[in-house]
Amino acid sequence: MTTSREMHLIAYLKTGPTANHMGAWRHPEADLQNVLTPGYYEHLARVLENGRFDGCFFADGLGLHDIYNGGYQTRLQLGGQISFLDPMMVLPLMARATTHLGICTTLSTTFHQPYNLARMLSSLDILSGGRVAWNIVTSTRREEALNFGMDDLPTRDERYDRADEVVEACCALWDCWEEGSLVMDKENGLMVDASKVHYANYEGRWTKTRGPLTIPRSPQGRPVLMQAGSSPRGRDFAARWAEVIFVPLNDKAELRAFREDIAARMSAVGRDPAKCAILPSLRVVVGETESIAEEKAAYLDSLIDPELVIAARSSEIGVDLAQPMKDIDAIGKARGTQGMHESFARVQRLMEQENIGFEDALRRQSRRGTLVGTAQSIVDQMQDLFDGEACDGFIIEQMVVPSSLEEFCRTIVPELQKRGLLRREYRGTTLRENLQ
Repeated sequence: MTTSREMHLIAYLKTGPTANHMGAWRHPEADLQNVLTPGYYEHLARVLENGRFDGCFFADGLGLHDIYNGGYQTRLQLGGQISFLDPMMVLPLMARATTHLGICTTLSTTFHQPYNLARMLSSLDILSGGRVAWNIVTSTRREEALNFGMDDLPTRDERYDRADEVVEACCALWDCWEEGSLVMDKENGLMVDASKVHYANYEGRWTKTRGPLTIPRSPQGRPVLMQAGSSPRGRDFAARWAEVIFVPLNDKAELRAFREDIAARMSAVGRDPAKCAILPSLRVVVGETESIAEEKAAYLDSLIDPELVIAARSSEIGVDLAQPMKDIDAIGKARGTQGMHESFARVQRLMEQENIGFEDALRRQSRRGTLVGTAQSIVDQMQDLFDGEACDGFIIEQMVVPSSLEEFCRTIVPELQKRGLLRREYRGTTLRENLQ
């Protein structure tokens, strides 16, 4: 345990050359040749560990985005956010290259069975020495449902109800093996103390599993649980399960209101709010001077194709914005069970706050969540949010691969450490210990 409060940093990654900044893959420094090689991910893991990040997580999806204009052509041709590799194949490489960095993947409770989830994550937690986290999602896109033999997504509430059961079942499976059950005693011929291994016998409305797992208890007992919940139902789910919540970078008042709301919901279900880190997502463009940083940011933004912005917003909101349907109420109805609550709500707020139309609100978001400036001015803004207890640290988004995170660790991290805001050495051996 630390005696003073320090920031937590987690990197937001994709198994491909583009994340949330849709033009960064076209930057001259973007390494497109190596992004699908093992060495790229090993290098990135070492960079993040040297920067004393708590961990990294891979955003992931189980289908090509094809809602815009009736197909996936725009997202593929213009470079939208795509997972070119299964993160579960990449994480062991990153674990092998490091000793402290936490590793996390995104897995859907809508399309995966608890036994497989618990088995995969526990195996990886054992092999990594207790450094695994699970970013829990319920999925928001119809094309993913179609890939798993479903005609459509279940309703949002139903997805969360199922998610509660899936996580309950996984926890029951992880607890099948008690601490100390794996004995490995050659002399007395005892490999496992079978009295410390139990059936799970979990049965809910949506899922059931008997257990026990074939996997012994992992160093953390269970992986760290991450989640991004913004709707009222999503916040309830996060309050019950999450140890890390990532949210959009809003102003201090909005972040503090979110933090207070989650704290109240956690207390209501008997959890200590101090056991959950609130981390807003953040992109950084750093320069030697403010004007240089602004020039770098403007150049990055110039690489974004305007049509790709609309295609990406289509996936986020859950409706084909290529169609002539610009009335906000009609768009809300057309979403059906698709889309992310916060993405749609953010557009609505921007329209109301700035008295602008729907299309203008969509395009105004290209720089949302981005801090531009010198290392000192960027850290000033991060520290203001952190010291104001609006957050516990940040999710740092990858932009130019891998140079944006290299630059962050080379410029921002030393400034954070100089101010006593970030660890100089890891204090724990597991991810959960380092998040305390």
